[in-house]
Amino acid sequence: MSLEQTLNDEERLAELDADQLRQLVGLVEYDASSDPFPVSGWDSLVWIAGNAVQTAHFFQSAFGMELVAYSGPETGNRDHHAFVLRSGAARFVITGAYDPASPLADHHRAHGDGISDIALSVPDVDRCIAHAAASGATVLEQPHDLTDEHGTVRVAAIAAYGDTRHTLVDRSKYSGPYLPGYVARTSSYVKRDGAPKRLFQAIDHVVGNVELGAMDRWVDFYHRVMGFTNMAEFVGADIATDYSALMSKVVANGNHRVKFPLNEPAVGKKKSQIDEYLEFYGGPGAQHVALATNDVLGTVDALRAEGIEFLTTPNSYYQDPELRARIGEVRAPIEELQKRGILVDRDEDGYLMQIFTKPIGDRPTVFFELIERHGSLGFGIGNFKALFEAIEREQEKRGNF
Repeated sequence: MSLEQTLNDEERLAELDADQLRQLVGLVEYDASSDPFPVSGWDSLVWIAGNAVQTAHFFQSAFGMELVAYSGPETGNRDHHAFVLRSGAARFVITGAYDPASPLADHHRAHGDGISDIALSVPDVDRCIAHAAASGATVLEQPHDLTDEHGTVRVAAIAAYGDTRHTLVDRSKYSGPYLPGYVARTSSYVKRDGAPKRLFQAIDHVVGNVELGAMDRWVDFYHRVMGFTNMAEFVGADIATDYSALMSKVVANGNHRVKFPLNEPAVGKKKSQIDEYLEFYGGPGAQHVALATNDVLGTVDALRAEGIEFLTTPNSYYQDPELRARIGEVRAPIEELQKRGILVDRDEDGYLMQIFTKPIGDRPTVFFELIERHGSLGFGIGNFKALFEAIEREQEKRGNF
């Protein structure tokens, strides 16, 4: 199967071709014919928020996303509001309880704002569910059709870590704005003059935090149930500071369109970022979303102008002669990266630039990464210590270190 054949509708609608996705997210060729659980890519990230109305506005005004669909009391949905937002090939669905008795209200009380569903695009829902069930996965929803005047979407769902789920979606026979039950909707929000068309083009990866001792079990889950393969493993001094540590393994689907780094805490002198997340989220969950951009400098400038706060990087990071020798020439002067706090790393395939926001909600849980890839298929291992030390500084301010 060629890379062009793996593109889903969202990527085509966003005018992203295979070469662009290869640079943006590290897409690779693979043969799907023998894959028991073929995954085409991301369908959507479904969020539960304490106030979906305001959160949807936040993602429009701060992150430059576009409102494209809606479900709520006005459409006959008496349980919750749901706002569908797009940026390039990335789709967020922001949901919030309308009925106080909604299960979404219970989820939010337990976890705060966060991602409840990492929905994946698949070409054959029934095939995937049959394999998942035979492999021991918990099937939350059996395959079924959702139909309206725009066609039919086939969906099913399986359980992942904590209260997270993967809804599997085949929308190849559907032309509506999102799903049956949703109506097309736009916003009266107007971007500032000169604002870019979009600030990010795609989802690169979603990081999951799990409890101590559970990482290998979930790595095995993605291998056994979904046919994902190992991309990387980070243990030991590479991802430890003097005070806290974690362990991380990365799994990915065949074409690397979907990548899941999985973290668990490791023993350290103080509470690690993973420990803090697990405590305040109330268990395992999605820790951060990496957003792929082709202009990380411009994106950071635009987000800062809208009030988004980023982790700070000490000047010593940029003055390190080892860093300069290792990364060589990149598309932006080191001084420009330093001005914005952007990290840079190089491996055998190329380099990447990345930066991390502070948590975006009330709890110190979910945050974003912005990543610009230039050949590198990695995750910035050379930056881990600098990143973790920055997170520790923020933990200490919050009194959670």
